[in-house]
Amino acid sequence: MDRPLMAKATAVWLVDNTTLTFRQIADFCGLHELEVQGIADGDVAAGVKGFDPIASNQLDAAEIAKAEKDPSYRLKLKFNAAAVGEEKRRGPRYTPLSKRQDRPAAILWLVKFHPELTDAQIGKLVGTTKPTIQAIRDRTHWNIGQIQPIDPVALGLCRQSELDAAVQKAARKKAAEGAVMSDDERRKLVSTETSLAMGTEPRGPTGLEGLERFAAEQAEERPSPKDYSDADSFFNLPDADDEDEEDEDGAGGGEGGARHGGRGR
Repeated sequence: MDRPLMAKATAVWLVDNTTLTFRQIADFCGLHELEVQGIADGDVAAGVKGFDPIASNQLDAAEIAKAEKDPSYRLKLKFNAAAVGEEKRRGPRYTPLSKRQDRPAAILWLVKFHPELTDAQIGKLVGTTKPTIQAIRDRTHWNIGQIQPIDPVALGLCRQSELDAAVQKAARKKAAEGAVMSDDERRKLVSTETSLAMGTEPRGPTGLEGLERFAAEQAEERPSPKDYSDADSFFNLPDADDEDEEDEDGAGGGEGGARHGGRGR
């Protein structure tokens, strides 16, 4: 046994009472570095009381002081003769009663952001049954309208290292099948450390980018609108000379009719 008892509570105590780096605490407690950062930010292990490894005779104060001076130093757990020969218990994951109500939110998060994970992998990570996972996949769960997807690591249902291992296993399986993955899918399938180390690669245009490009091309091909600032050209009115001639003709006809009427009298 090379890990301290109550690893997450021990990590909480080390974050609150020492100046050790996140990597040192993660290596000592068997957690992921981002999980330790989440503990420091208050997003992970909220409400967990810190467990003093010095009082429990798992760590020496001199060992902590030595590690604080050298960030590259790795803490060493004190030898415990009672733990020799102890093996990890095999069987289904036990979920505390206080966290069982959070399992549907974790399942929905895994189904939404990691659809490549099988039901068996999700059940092993969260500690649930296949009918519950299938009901959430099909959106037939009795409370599906109220479930919000939440990271199972933030809920404390699994470790970041366990989630990364399951994602990497799914990545190897998909690569063996010869399926072509996009950049977004590839980043989902790899671990957090590998994803952060990836450089930005050129991608093809997304649906929105293609729509914007099509709109720009249509705007270039479209003819420029006519200039209707001149009211005469807009209404296609006749020239002023023609109107004057018509008015003169009408006035002359009126005078001739008046003359003929006078002669008749």
